[in-house]
Amino acid sequence: MSKILFGADVSTSSAAGADPAADAREAEAAGFDFVSSSDHPGGTQPTFETWTMLTWIAASTTRIGVASRVLGVPFRAPAMVAKMAESLDRLSGGRLILGLGAGASEDEPRALGLPAPPAAARIRGLAEAITVIRGLWSEPVFSHRGEFYRTGAASLEPKPARPIPVWLGTFGPRALRLTGQVADGWIPSLGHAPADQLPGMLHRVLDAAEAAGRRPGDIARVLNVTVRLAARPDPDPGLISGPAGYVTERLVGFAGAGFTGFNLMTAGPGRRGQLARLAETVIPEVRAGR
Repeated sequence: MSKILFGADVSTSSAAGADPAADAREAEAAGFDFVSSSDHPGGTQPTFETWTMLTWIAASTTRIGVASRVLGVPFRAPAMVAKMAESLDRLSGGRLILGLGAGASEDEPRALGLPAPPAAARIRGLAEAITVIRGLWSEPVFSHRGEFYRTGAASLEPKPARPIPVWLGTFGPRALRLTGQVADGWIPSLGHAPADQLPGMLHRVLDAAEAAGRRPGDIARVLNVTVRLAARPDPDPGLISGPAGYVTERLVGFAGAGFTGFNLMTAGPGRRGQLARLAETVIPEVRAGR
């Protein structure tokens, strides 16, 4: 059995005192496998642009992986994402996880003057974006004429030095089927999907992979989950909060249901210090299956 992966969320907040590179170094020192950041370029709160911030983090660390969780396809042309990803993966020594998503809503891209198709069309756009990205990574010259994106005898050099993993943050039936058909990983979020629905969603992904002739076991299944070490459990269904033993038990339960990793988003007082505490008290026990 492969080691269970553990990631740590790094906030994109650029408010006073924010230091994403320091947060990433803390996660690296604590032994986390990767750090990740969400992608919402608009909004009223001050934030860093995700890709720029991940590049800064990669340059400020030495070992830890960097993951976009997840990069909204409507915000950037897929051909440019292909080039950006190859560059960051090469410069970081092969540490990139390219997380992609269809976009959480129509409102975000529309506010920035970008095309804002409805949900079903965004899933088709996500599938097409992956085709463009991987085509440019693998073909000497790549042409594509699709519903959303076009390339004309495009070349991208150098090609990636390794297969860059593509993880998808997906929830609906069409998107889950796409994940099983093409993705290297699935990274949903507890809260956006209730705990009792996650096993069924996971089966959709794995069944789609098998139907596509792929090996379901090759797909990483990493759950985004907000955790908080506290004296007593919290009834909030989108939060795992309580003593270390309780948090461990919940994560072991998800691992037993088929998840192969967790991306931890810490919450509450002492948020930054919780990463080290989780690394000491929870992660070893989850990996031991206790």
